[in-house]
Amino acid sequence: MHDHTEINEEPNKTVPCLTLDAQGWVGGVQHMPSPNCDARPTDCDISLLVIHNISLPPGRFGGRAIEDLFLNRLDPTAHPDFVGIAALRVSAHFLIRRGGQIVQFVSCAQRAWHAGESSLAGRSRCNDFSVGIELEGTDFVAFTSAQYRALARLTTGLRRGLPLRAVRGHEHIAPKRKTDPGPCFDWRRYARQAHLPEDWLPA
Repeated sequence: MHDHTEINEEPNKTVPCLTLDAQGWVGGVQHMPSPNCDARPTDCDISLLVIHNISLPPGRFGGRAIEDLFLNRLDPTAHPDFVGIAALRVSAHFLIRRGGQIVQFVSCAQRAWHAGESSLAGRSRCNDFSVGIELEGTDFVAFTSAQYRALARLTTGLRRGLPLRAVRGHEHIAPKRKTDPGPCFDWRRYARQAHLPEDWLPA
């Protein structure tokens, strides 16, 4: 059964800013270092944020399966849908849970393995120059207010420390393979909350 309950925060509560340190880790979030990363190309500009969605098993929220996948410890016997993916070596820099909790798996200084075959404006290999953010969810279930708040907060912190210039969904950089974050992701709401320039968004 889906948990569609949103986490209501105090509207006037002051939330500390998220800050990126010199090693590429964000303070104030949970760190679970994944081995599924490597060095970025020399002198690579980290200019792109890529928004994804993920749920394991598909359509079910909660549990530790996403973390287990990114940490190479997913049990293929725990669910039939895990059999074909347990051996994958994938990661994202961040996961935002339904309640707004943020987990960081890979330093922003490193290349996470999240985008696969991809391109933006004729530039291929988006993993080289992007930061990947997974939202716990699916293409067809609305994301929570807590997730939008956390995503805006994370984006603001990343903008302070990285030369970001664009945000895209996985569907935009790999349109023949991917559909996420999907039609339920509200790009305007995200842009408004994160104070993003209009030209950063997908057309």
